[in-house]
Amino acid sequence: MSIKIAKKITAYEVAKPQEDKKENNVTSIAPLLERDEVLEGNTYKIKTPDSEHAMYITINDVVINKGQANEHRQPFEVFINSKNMEHFMWIVALTRVISAIFRKGGDVTFLVEELKAVFDPRGGYFKKGGKYMPSLVAEIAEVIQQHLISIGLMEGQLQTGELIAKRKEAEEKLGKEGIANASLCDKCSAMAVVRLDNCNCCLECGDSKCG
Repeated sequence: MSIKIAKKITAYEVAKPQEDKKENNVTSIAPLLERDEVLEGNTYKIKTPDSEHAMYITINDVVINKGQANEHRQPFEVFINSKNMEHFMWIVALTRVISAIFRKGGDVTFLVEELKAVFDPRGGYFKKGGKYMPSLVAEIAEVIQQHLISIGLMEGQLQTGELIAKRKEAEEKLGKEGIANASLCDKCSAMAVVRLDNCNCCLECGDSKCG
């Protein structure tokens, strides 16, 4: 649109476009969880066929909202120990990263899915009970999953004494070769269904066609 200037121009300035004030959408970062003097925790043992030494995974928790109706445990830190020093460097790095995520608080269940998706380029292995593990990292993820289930942060089935007894019975009756030839479970998708006492039973989730 043109404007007619009727007076003599004595001065001028360049008009700057008006900038809309941007709203500050930055939210404050939640403080890290604080460590108590004494933490409750559990230690889990895993043994892969690739190593003669077992691996011990310790997960310690802090208690959130102590004494209140919504009191619950939240994982705070993880430690992994083994006599096998082959994986020492990356295991230390992994535990530090996982512990840092734990201390942020909130929902940490995504870690299980992310770590279970790690595949070893050399190939995975079958653990006791016939479940295939794509990598050592994936088995560490399974331990974290079991811990989160035990403290009520994830849904799922714990490794019960009854299930462990079933695996021992299957190993005695079928041998390692029989367990290695297990078929796919329709419920949990593990290669862990064997025939025991004329009944198909999954040694991973406990699903049985005989009830």
